[in-house]
Amino acid sequence: MVSEASIREAYGKTLIELGRRNPDIVVLDADLSKSTMTQIFAQEFPERFFDCGVAEQNMMGIAAGLAASGKTPFASTFAVFATGRCFDQIRVSIAQPHLNVKIVATHGGISVGEDGASHHAIEDLSLACSLPGFVVVVPADAIEAARAIEVAAGTPGPFYIRLTRPRTPIVNSEDYRFVLGKAVTMREGEDATIIAIGIMVAAALEAAAALEKEGIHCRVLNMSTLKPIDSEAIVKAARETGALVTAEEHLQQGGLGGAVAQVVAEHYPVPMYFIAIKDTYTKSGKAEELLKLRGLTATDIEEAVSSVVRRKNEGS
Repeated sequence: MVSEASIREAYGKTLIELGRRNPDIVVLDADLSKSTMTQIFAQEFPERFFDCGVAEQNMMGIAAGLAASGKTPFASTFAVFATGRCFDQIRVSIAQPHLNVKIVATHGGISVGEDGASHHAIEDLSLACSLPGFVVVVPADAIEAARAIEVAAGTPGPFYIRLTRPRTPIVNSEDYRFVLGKAVTMREGEDATIIAIGIMVAAALEAAAALEKEGIHCRVLNMSTLKPIDSEAIVKAARETGALVTAEEHLQQGGLGGAVAQVVAEHYPVPMYFIAIKDTYTKSGKAEELLKLRGLTATDIEEAVSSVVRRKNEGS
């Protein structure tokens, strides 16, 4: 089994398969097809690929028009442009009429690395989740990305799917089945639960394995569908383990942690800790350096779990 794979490449290859099965699949890009891997689709279906140039807002409007005409458009660019530069166009032209547009954004988070703060998408999930009717998905690996893209293609309505730039660890088996709106239990445990998305799922599994040696047994949930979130799985974890840690490559405001906390506060309050980027931008650097700088490593998750378990035990 491959230990690492490119999520972006999985996206490009999946588009090819979808295009062969469904002639209504069309793909749009904003002069970044080599990076988003939509060039793979463009090579096989040039008549169904539209390079909109460095005009992301126009791309979203074109995607809306294609969806209104009965096509299933996939619109791709970097995450920082897809949400930040195009928010008004997405809100008015896609979200409000609830059109069948699939926005698949690559280069999410700070693992973009050396491209620097201007290209680090750390607000994108908050923006996407704020749009009524949007489904928001953050795959953990290339296998899940491919399955999620397939489900998105067959599910009516607007999607925002966030992919990463670097090759990422494979955490799912080849027979993995993505179910929209359902968390996946990656590891069982009764002392605490780590709820993670994207590249943080692999870090959560690494942390849980280390904590096992210390006698702390962690459940790990992959909450790849961020919206609609799996409230049932969250409440079940809170009841059964009594302590939660969320882990995301995103600002703490408006992302996974806040969504989980809202469910917990309403249904079953327990001690929580949030592994996320605090209220700051970051700088240019290697991905691993930036993740360490902003407290997004397996070691940081381990420390957070130890903290919430202590708080749980002190309150019992």
